[in-house]
Order: sequence, then C-alpha cells, then structure tokens
Amino acid sequence: MASSRTSVLCSGSVFSGGYWFSWCSWFSWFSWVWPLLFLSVCVHFSPVVTEDTRSCEELRLGQYLCNGPKIDEATQEPENCKEATALVECLPAPNISCRHANGTEIRFSGKEVGFNKTISCRNVSGYSYKVAVALSLFLGWIGADRFYLGYPALGLLKFCTVGFCGIGTLIDFILIAMQIVGPADGSSYIVDYYGARLTRLSITNQTYRKPHLSL
Repeated sequence: MASSRTSVLCSGSVFSGGYWFSWCSWFSWFSWVWPLLFLSVCVHFSPVVTEDTRSCEELRLGQYLCNGPKIDEATQEPENCKEATALVECLPAPNISCRHANGTEIRFSGKEVGFNKTISCRNVSGYSYKVAVALSLFLGWIGADRFYLGYPALGLLKFCTVGFCGIGTLIDFILIAMQIVGPADGSSYIVDYYGARLTRLSITNQTYRKPHLSL
C-alpha cells in the first residue's frame, strides 16, 4: 500500500493529498487572467496618462506673470482699450507646459507669451480732469466749466446769475473735483494712468453688502 500522501506525475497532472492540479488547466487559466489584469490597470491609469494638457488661460495664480499695459499718452489709457476692456500679455513661468491658443502644447521658458488677459479700462473722449477742475476753480462763476463739459444750458444759467451768486460755483467745484459730474457724453475724464484716481465702488453680482450682526 502506497503512502496516503503520494504524488504521481501523469500526463502533465499532479495528484497530491487527494487534489488534482492540471498544469495545462492552470496555465490556461493564467493566460486569460493576466491580460484582464493588465487591461484593468491600463484603464485605471489611462485618465492620468492621456489627460490633455490644460490651456494656458487655465493656469493658476503664481504660474504666470502679466505685463503692464501700454499706455497711450493722449488718453492715458491702454492703447487697445475698447468698450471698457483691454488686453495684456501674460507669460507662463519657466518649465510650465500648457496648451497655446492655436492648440499646440508648449513648454515655456518664461519669455514667451502664453495668452492675453482682459483688464478693465475707461472710455475717454478728450475731456481732461485737470482742465475741468481749473476752469471750475477760476472761471466757474461764468459757467466755463459747464460749457467745457458739454452742458451749455447750465453754463449760460451760471453766466447770467454769476454762478448762482457763488453758491453754484462752489457746488460745481466740489462735484467736479470728486468726479461726480463728468462729461455730458458719458465718457470718463483723462486722468494720469499711474496718478491718483477716484474709483466708484458699486454693488454688483460679484459683490454684496455684508449684513450687520444684531446685538
């Protein structure tokens, strides 16, 4: 009687401890499991490997630097200012790779322009802030400031009443100095771009008024 635990090699099979292991079956099972395992790994990592490079316009702050706008000496606004917007050139940081506007992927060195960014500007039509303030201060009593800004009726009324006896002259000077009264055509004053400017803050969809906490 052979031992209870024997091993017999027979036609590529092994009998051990009462179990049959077919080498051919084992290899056939492994031959189709391995491709499935490899395929599942490739599918899992394919979004990372095949992910498209982001557009240069989608770079985060710190990954690019935008140049300052080119200022027109006559208008003191960016040269390409149209409809209150202008474009400035932005340069991605060195060793940053992104997709250019034409669709090509580029690895930047820090000197190439990656995209253009929109900035706000003001529409002007030739009315100087300095001239308007000077006219209001020295010749406001005859309505010169109102004539200059395109309000002939108010200018004539100030001329006939000597600036509403000086009261209207003082009021107009304050309103013009604070840029509350501007040109009649709705444009903005010509003010030095890098000088002192007054900006009107308004509540829009991007801003909101923080409510006061009730005590």
